[in-house]
Amino acid sequence: MNMKKLARTVLIVAAGLVAIGCAPTAVMNINDAPVVANKPSVTLDDVGKAIVRAGAAIGFQMVMNRPGVITGTYAPRGDFTAVVEIKYSTQKYSINYKDSQGLNYDGTNIHRNYNNWIIRLDQSIKTQLSTL
Repeated sequence: MNMKKLARTVLIVAAGLVAIGCAPTAVMNINDAPVVANKPSVTLDDVGKAIVRAGAAIGFQMVMNRPGVITGTYAPRGDFTAVVEIKYSTQKYSINYKDSQGLNYDGTNIHRNYNNWIIRLDQSIKTQLSTL
């Protein structure tokens, strides 16, 4: 294979990998995840504070709207923003998509980084709840 064909093949493969890596994916929501703590009972305030700590620990701006509802905003760079609504009780919590900018949300699909951020947030919440 001559150098021009090899270079063209490498460019085509690289472009394909970039396109696959940026492909949108279905929006991930976490629904009714159990609140698992080390003590037998927790208060709504305990759970809310743990969720706020969890989000703040990984860069989310957390706002407690009212007992049982927190809004989390993640803006790792100026051109990407994700907003989630976290509803919680002493028994369970849910993380749901609320809004975004720069993530190509089309009503169903979104940039794959969004789901990675939600997975990290969920893991962080589980960690904080386990310290209760």
